[in-house]
Amino acid sequence: MPDDLAGHIEDAPLADALGERYLAYALSTIMSRSLPDVRDGLKPVHRRLVYAMHQLRLDPAAAFKKCARVVGDVMGKFHPHGDASIYEAMVRLAQDFAVRYPLVEGQGNFGNIDGDNAAAMRYTEARLTTIAQALLEGIDEDAVDFRATYDGEEQEPLVLPGAFPNLLANGAAGIAVGMATSIPPHNAGEICAAATLLIRKPQATTAELLQFMPGPDFPTGGELVEDGAAILQAYETGRGSFRLRARWSVEHGKHGTWTIVVTEIPYQVQKSRLIEQIAALMEERKLPLLADVRDESAELVRMVLEPKSRTVEPSMLMESLFRATQLETRVPLNMNVLDATRTPRVMPLRDVLRAWLDHRHEVLVRRSRHRLTAIERRLEILDGYLAVFLNLDEVIRIIREEDEPKPALMRRFEISDLQAEAILNMRLRSLRRLEEIELRKEHKSLTKEGKDLRTLLDKEGMRWDRIAQEVEKTRAAFGQGPPGDRRTTMGAAPPVVEIDEASLVEREPITVILSQKGWVRAVRGHLANDAELRFKEGDALRSIVACETTDRLCLLATNGRAYTLKAADIPRGRGDGQPVRLLAEFGNEDEVVAFFTWTAEARFLLASSPGRGFLVKAEDLLSERKAGKQVLNVKPGEELALCVEAVGDHIAVVGENRKMLVFPLAEVPEMARGTGVQLQRYKEGGIADARIFRLADGLSWKSGERVRTETNLRDWLGSRAQAGRQPPVGFPRSGRFT
Repeated sequence: MPDDLAGHIEDAPLADALGERYLAYALSTIMSRSLPDVRDGLKPVHRRLVYAMHQLRLDPAAAFKKCARVVGDVMGKFHPHGDASIYEAMVRLAQDFAVRYPLVEGQGNFGNIDGDNAAAMRYTEARLTTIAQALLEGIDEDAVDFRATYDGEEQEPLVLPGAFPNLLANGAAGIAVGMATSIPPHNAGEICAAATLLIRKPQATTAELLQFMPGPDFPTGGELVEDGAAILQAYETGRGSFRLRARWSVEHGKHGTWTIVVTEIPYQVQKSRLIEQIAALMEERKLPLLADVRDESAELVRMVLEPKSRTVEPSMLMESLFRATQLETRVPLNMNVLDATRTPRVMPLRDVLRAWLDHRHEVLVRRSRHRLTAIERRLEILDGYLAVFLNLDEVIRIIREEDEPKPALMRRFEISDLQAEAILNMRLRSLRRLEEIELRKEHKSLTKEGKDLRTLLDKEGMRWDRIAQEVEKTRAAFGQGPPGDRRTTMGAAPPVVEIDEASLVEREPITVILSQKGWVRAVRGHLANDAELRFKEGDALRSIVACETTDRLCLLATNGRAYTLKAADIPRGRGDGQPVRLLAEFGNEDEVVAFFTWTAEARFLLASSPGRGFLVKAEDLLSERKAGKQVLNVKPGEELALCVEAVGDHIAVVGENRKMLVFPLAEVPEMARGTGVQLQRYKEGGIADARIFRLADGLSWKSGERVRTETNLRDWLGSRAQAGRQPPVGFPRSGRFT
């Protein structure tokens, strides 16, 4: 550093400095870590692993070597990151349940489908598979470009030649900065068939390609249940998802009993965690149709599900499990990859196949040129050898007598420097007559091969025919037989199975208790109204609801929103329960107005604090969302004040000004959502309470310990939105009926 720059500080805006550094980090993550290359389907760490094993000569026929040796070479030469991340990437390439076509053949403990980790790298050994060898085919023949490694001491390939369609065959997953990729595995034979179609018919549509390559093919099998139109759209856009289900069958026992046996589970689902999930749901009584789950797996998956009753329909039991567990999963498709210019973009299926074929075309051209150059060099040497055999005595004389035989040979026989050097390096045993015959045969053979290569380089159609032959060769090698057979069956979208949610919950009586501070809990059985209940210090009872675990509870808050809670989801056991705001999302400034068991035929009167209201059906209060649904629209400064069940023909409204009005319930409109109409007119204040009753039975209210009833209501009868008059003698001073 120059002396005049020492200690120099240059001011820069913080936003610019952060943006510049974050952009550098983002580009590094996107291009050098997380996204695969569309041409060979590998991320840098996987490419470096395969290339390092190639340098170690760990071919499929070679002996295994310790994984620690491989990881050490990768880290020391190519990948400036930790050994743990390198070994994890290597382990995944060897797991036949994680990748459809393993690139590494492992020896030792490389983990299992239960989620157990692999043994340490000092205990395991590995070598390349024939598929990895196909990816490397031609790498020493100038098929791809190389670049300097991070320390500048070695060279590493930018991309592998990729004779195997690895991106689609093995898939990829990664999270970069601001983008991600998720490509499920596919069947190599089907990919090659689709690629062949694209060679023969460059304008083939995605629908035509899907006739040969219908969808993903996962290493763990399973059944793909997705609509054909959704699959087509996903591959046309490069984005979508697929529903994948476990494969199961029914095994019948004695006396009409039966069990369900799961033999294939969805991709990337750990079997042990799946069984733990099912067991936990059984403990929470959310799978009432299931009696037991057992893991009888050995080398193959065998998970046994035992129903509670033999009268249960197997399809109903499995549908409940598909909805509640990872026996059904969604596999995303996001074909975000680096293209040939190292630019990240989302590619549709056709573009992915075209990019792989274009790469194979470039590899073919480069290998052909490299071979042609080698042939021309060898032919030049052979021409020199043949010239020697005609004048052996003269050559020997020049070598024996001349101080500088090389220039003398070049002048005497008019040969090149390369030819003269080759003659001088020739062994004496090569001077026999038989060797001349072999040289002429080699010269003739190389001349013909060179002519064929020039023809190949001149004719594009011939090159594509050669690529089609290579693709067919790949298909024959890896797309046929047991390794290449499709494992995931393609099924149509399953019919909708109607499941009564109540049947999925064990029915039993419970009592739900809501405290004034918003804590909710449930206890078994129906408690008496005078039962002793304990609460936190400073807290007390707000509502007590007797119901059953199959019921739904309705909660209305001062914000005018209605929330639906499942009684089975209310926490049980000793303690204070949990805040109701965790089950129904409303703010700390909002309070509970009503909490009751939902019934289908009920109607309710909702009224805001200024006295506006309307009738609403119970079905309009239901909401599947945790955030509920807005039913009563409230203005700033207002809130939902009352929720009264509408059983009767008249309504009595009492205001905070202690005036009461009685009018027919028919004057209140029924709405699903809104602000409502004015129930009673006030000069100041708002509504205090309301009651709906039958006029013939009279109006009742609680006064102290007694219940009083007024049947002569002529003085208070009127029309909606009137002011009313003072309530009857003995009406509570609180202005409330209870």
